[in-house]
Amino acid sequence: MVTVIYSDKFLEHRAPSFHFETPERLRTIVQKLHTVSEDIQWQEPTSLEQRSPLPLLQAIHTPEYLDGLKQLADKGGGWLDADTFVAEPSYEVALLAVNAWLDGVDRVLEGHQPVFVLARPPGHHALPARGMGFCLLANGAIAAYYALQQPGIQRVAILDWDVHHGNGTQAIVENHANIAYCSLHEGDHYPYTGSAEEKGVYGNILNIPLLAGTGSQDYRQQFSDQVIPFLEAFNPDLLMISAGYDSHAADPLGDINLQASDYQWLTEQCLALTRQIVFGLEGGYHLGALADSVAATLAPCHPKA
Repeated sequence: MVTVIYSDKFLEHRAPSFHFETPERLRTIVQKLHTVSEDIQWQEPTSLEQRSPLPLLQAIHTPEYLDGLKQLADKGGGWLDADTFVAEPSYEVALLAVNAWLDGVDRVLEGHQPVFVLARPPGHHALPARGMGFCLLANGAIAAYYALQQPGIQRVAILDWDVHHGNGTQAIVENHANIAYCSLHEGDHYPYTGSAEEKGVYGNILNIPLLAGTGSQDYRQQFSDQVIPFLEAFNPDLLMISAGYDSHAADPLGDINLQASDYQWLTEQCLALTRQIVFGLEGGYHLGALADSVAATLAPCHPKA
């Protein structure tokens, strides 16, 4: 069975009704997964009472940012910037999302099989000192640092296939020799970072900016020619995937033309490298395309007989 880490509490983070990053994203995915597969083990994330992620957060985010985020939520919420909203429950929901990513690491290291973390708010735009781009806390980067604290884990790679460059993730990990970051994203697009010339202090960064309109064939070619050799050379003990689905042709926030079947292909390529994969939801804003793409991602993930 494939493990999906999910809680209804992730639905409590909500922005005004016109916002793209809605609780309906998770509701639609959950409904789809119940429809297409009974071979899923649903797991609740570790509660904040059982495990506080704050020590890990404090090693990555500034105290001023964390305090300000909590204070904004305690006051009833408000806008961090023009795109990023904090509701009253959002701070604790964001902490629970971090726990879910940490649980994903734990589960993969226990079972040596892929796990999907179905949590929100997303995280790959969150910088050490501010949230942005719908993101509050740097879920994937935090989980990567946590993974390196576990026995037997020397190298962690983060693959980001969201249509937007994960500027927060890169900023946090680019100076760490034991974490590699690879992003395929639409070039000249929000957040206007992720140049191909950026290689990281240790050659641990690979950015692949793509032209608007890039379709499946060219995307797969870039993946085969660049991503796979990069990951093979780094040889990670754990692969984390910032699984955004706004590169789907139907998505309103990107101009890359993938189909759900491409995400199944991408997953198959990753599984050929390692089955120790933590998938974590990032973007994806066309509800039907999002649900279909997550289901396609999970399709090859069932344990081998």
